[in-house]
Amino acid sequence: LGSSAVSLSIQYQQFPEVVPLNVGGMHFTTRLSTLRRHEDTMLAAMFSGRHHIPKDNEGRYFIDRDGTYFGDILNFLRAGDLPPRDRVRSVYKEAQYYAIGPLLDCLEEIQPLTGEKVRQAFLDLMPYYEENLERIIEIAKLRAMQRKARFAKLKICVYKEEMPVTPYERPLFNSLRFERSENVSFGPWEAVADVYDLLHCIVTDLANRGITVDHQCIGVCDKHLINHYYCKRPIYEFKITWW
Repeated sequence: LGSSAVSLSIQYQQFPEVVPLNVGGMHFTTRLSTLRRHEDTMLAAMFSGRHHIPKDNEGRYFIDRDGTYFGDILNFLRAGDLPPRDRVRSVYKEAQYYAIGPLLDCLEEIQPLTGEKVRQAFLDLMPYYEENLERIIEIAKLRAMQRKARFAKLKICVYKEEMPVTPYERPLFNSLRFERSENVSFGPWEAVADVYDLLHCIVTDLANRGITVDHQCIGVCDKHLINHYYCKRPIYEFKITWW
């Protein structure tokens, strides 16, 4: 039993009270108690002694992770400090990686993450929203490649609710033929947010994917009948520039 106990204790790595760290090439120094502040985190587990942490040539404990925002992680563990707004999203990703639940909870209650939660609650009303974004990109890429063009245009239907008019009314001058098989449609939805709010979401999310978009309303769709009414959904022309 004594021999087994000695063998077991050797497996636990011992750490000094003040811990030198090398996080992706960036150096930090903190107390061991800071790293163990919240026991359900990855850092607490890493420095519990149950796992072997390698050292660099200078004897610093090495974490193979970009250290750009690790200082923000330490500041929260030390004193509960939160990062400035322009770093919130990036620190949130690091907090997810290190599984620091209290920091995640705090960041979700400040901007810009609070606004994103509200925005996402609206987008959750949109069936196939992400799929439609990918379809916009795919159609625009295919058209640009086929035409060897710098940009591609496609029609996007965005409507909050059906807008029927006089039964079988003939198309107006500015009406359009909207081929649904070749284009993308968003709607309807029930919320205070309107068409322009959804257009802002679409353009913003495409921009986050590196896609440059210009758009304008170019008319309404008069091609399809809906319950004996001509469809009056607004049609927007999206111009996507590739280079």
